[in-house]
Amino acid sequence: MIHPAKSIRTFIGTKNYEESIRFYEVLGFEVRSVGEKMSVVVVKENLSFYLQDAYLKSWCENSMIFLEIECDLESYWEAIKVLGLPDKFPGTKLSTIQHNDWGNEFFLHDPAGVLWHFGNFK
Repeated sequence: MIHPAKSIRTFIGTKNYEESIRFYEVLGFEVRSVGEKMSVVVVKENLSFYLQDAYLKSWCENSMIFLEIECDLESYWEAIKVLGLPDKFPGTKLSTIQHNDWGNEFFLHDPAGVLWHFGNFK
């Protein structure tokens, strides 16, 4: 069966909703409120996710999102690094680029502990 899908969106939680909104805005994503306790975060057209004012430590710290990057990963990592997210948002962490057999990636933890994988495939 072929599904007539238009997009797919995950839901992620926040420890501090307002801080997470600022984090994703500084990261360069567009945050649009869709209710008192929920926003849609737009990475680019047809790439988005829901940010909720809800926190469960085990859920947030076990959530992972892989964002495949079209451009040079080293340049993208440099652009993320200069934002100084770990200095501006306690609990955030940015790794160095890891080189794997399948491709390359780096990791960024958001303020609630959600683990982002930014990478590209060979």
